[in-house]
Amino acid sequence: QVQLVESGGGLVQAGGSLRLSCAASGRTLKSYHMGWFRQAPGKERDFVAAISRSAESTYYADSVKGRFTISRDNAKNTVYLQMNNLKPEDTALHFCAADARRVGAAMGTYWGQGTQVTVSS
Repeated sequence: QVQLVESGGGLVQAGGSLRLSCAASGRTLKSYHMGWFRQAPGKERDFVAAISRSAESTYYADSVKGRFTISRDNAKNTVYLQMNNLKPEDTALHFCAADARRVGAAMGTYWGQGTQVTVSS
Protein backbone atom coordinates (compact mmCIF):
# COMPACT_ATOMS: atom_id res chain seq x y z
CA GLN A 1 0.00 0.00 0.00
CA VAL A 2 0.90 3.66 0.07
CA GLN A 3 0.90 6.11 2.97
CA LEU A 4 0.00 9.74 2.26
CA VAL A 5 0.80 12.85 4.32
CA GLU A 6 -0.53 16.28 3.36
CA SER A 7 1.06 19.61 4.25
CA GLY A 8 0.91 23.27 3.27
CA GLY A 9 -2.50 24.27 4.57
CA GLY A 10 -3.07 27.44 6.54
CA LEU A 11 -4.98 30.68 6.92
CA VAL A 12 -4.97 33.13 4.01
CA GLN A 13 -6.98 36.13 2.90
CA ALA A 14 -9.31 35.94 -0.07
CA GLY A 15 -7.33 36.31 -3.28
CA GLY A 16 -4.24 34.73 -1.78
CA SER A 17 -2.46 31.51 -2.66
CA LEU A 18 -1.38 28.27 -1.04
CA ARG A 19 0.52 25.27 -2.31
CA LEU A 20 -0.45 21.93 -0.83
CA SER A 21 1.89 18.95 -0.91
CA CYS A 22 1.16 15.26 -0.53
CA ALA A 23 4.17 13.10 0.26
CA ALA A 24 3.91 9.37 -0.34
CA SER A 25 5.79 6.50 1.25
CA GLY A 26 5.63 2.76 0.75
CA ARG A 27 4.81 1.76 -2.81
CA THR A 28 6.12 4.11 -5.48
CA LEU A 29 3.81 7.01 -6.27
CA LYS A 30 4.02 6.23 -9.98
CA SER A 31 1.81 3.17 -9.38
CA TYR A 32 -1.17 5.42 -8.59
CA HIS A 33 -3.43 8.02 -10.04
CA MET A 34 -3.53 10.89 -7.53
CA GLY A 35 -6.13 13.39 -6.50
CA TRP A 36 -7.28 16.05 -4.08
CA PHE A 37 -10.62 16.21 -2.30
CA ARG A 38 -12.01 18.57 0.31
CA GLN A 39 -14.65 18.50 3.01
CA ALA A 40 -16.25 21.42 4.81
CA PRO A 41 -18.02 20.97 8.18
CA GLY A 42 -21.40 19.30 7.76
CA LYS A 43 -20.85 18.56 4.06
CA GLU A 44 -19.74 15.52 2.10
CA ARG A 45 -16.26 15.08 0.71
CA ASP A 46 -16.03 16.72 -2.72
CA PHE A 47 -13.68 16.12 -5.63
CA VAL A 48 -11.22 18.93 -6.39
CA ALA A 49 -8.60 17.72 -8.86
CA ALA A 50 -6.89 14.58 -10.14
CA ILE A 51 -3.86 13.62 -12.20
CA SER A 52 -3.04 10.37 -13.97
CA ARG A 53 0.01 8.22 -13.20
CA SER A 54 2.42 9.87 -15.62
CA ALA A 55 0.60 13.23 -15.73
CA GLU A 56 -0.88 12.62 -19.19
CA SER A 57 -4.29 13.84 -18.00
CA THR A 58 -5.65 16.19 -15.37
CA TYR A 59 -9.20 16.71 -14.11
CA TYR A 60 -10.75 19.56 -12.16
CA ALA A 61 -14.01 20.36 -10.46
CA ASP A 62 -15.81 23.23 -12.18
CA SER A 63 -15.52 25.32 -9.03
CA VAL A 64 -11.71 25.39 -9.18
CA LYS A 65 -10.96 25.43 -12.91
CA GLY A 66 -8.68 28.31 -13.79
CA ARG A 67 -7.62 28.79 -10.17
CA PHE A 68 -6.07 25.48 -9.04
CA THR A 69 -3.38 23.38 -10.69
CA ILE A 70 -2.52 19.79 -9.80
CA SER A 71 0.94 18.45 -10.59
CA ARG A 72 3.19 15.58 -9.58
CA ASP A 73 6.85 14.74 -9.29
CA ASN A 74 7.08 10.96 -9.28
CA ALA A 75 10.84 11.05 -8.64
CA LYS A 76 10.11 12.86 -5.36
CA ASN A 77 6.99 10.80 -4.57
CA THR A 78 5.02 14.02 -4.21
CA VAL A 79 1.84 15.50 -5.65
CA TYR A 80 1.00 19.19 -5.40
CA LEU A 81 -2.05 21.42 -5.54
CA GLN A 82 -1.33 25.04 -6.37
CA MET A 83 -4.29 27.09 -5.17
CA ASN A 84 -4.55 30.66 -6.50
CA ASN A 85 -7.20 33.34 -6.08
CA LEU A 86 -8.58 31.58 -3.04
CA LYS A 87 -12.16 32.27 -1.99
CA PRO A 88 -13.89 31.85 1.39
CA GLU A 89 -15.88 28.95 -0.08
CA ASP A 90 -12.59 27.08 -0.55
CA THR A 91 -12.35 26.72 3.23
CA ALA A 92 -12.22 23.00 3.98
CA LEU A 93 -10.10 20.11 5.14
CA HIS A 94 -8.18 18.99 2.06
CA PHE A 95 -7.31 15.33 1.52
CA CYS A 96 -4.87 13.60 -0.78
CA ALA A 97 -6.05 10.39 -2.46
CA ALA A 98 -4.38 7.55 -4.36
CA ASP A 99 -6.04 4.96 -6.59
CA ALA A 100 -4.47 2.31 -8.82
CA ARG A 101 -7.49 2.01 -11.15
CA ARG A 102 -9.61 5.15 -11.11
CA VAL A 103 -8.79 8.78 -11.76
CA GLY A 104 -11.32 11.51 -11.07
CA ALA A 105 -14.25 11.98 -8.73
CA ALA A 106 -14.69 8.24 -8.06
CA MET A 107 -11.13 7.60 -6.86
CA GLY A 108 -10.09 7.07 -3.26
CA THR A 109 -8.58 3.72 -2.32
CA TYR A 110 -6.03 5.42 -0.06
CA TRP A 111 -6.34 8.69 1.85
CA GLY A 112 -4.17 11.04 3.86
CA GLN A 113 -5.31 12.62 7.13
CA GLY A 114 -5.92 16.05 5.61
CA THR A 115 -4.60 19.59 5.86
CA GLN A 116 -6.82 22.53 6.73
CA VAL A 117 -7.26 25.45 4.34
CA THR A 118 -9.04 28.50 5.76
CA VAL A 119 -9.75 31.56 3.61
CA SER A 120 -10.89 34.76 5.28
CA SER A 121 -12.92 37.45 3.55
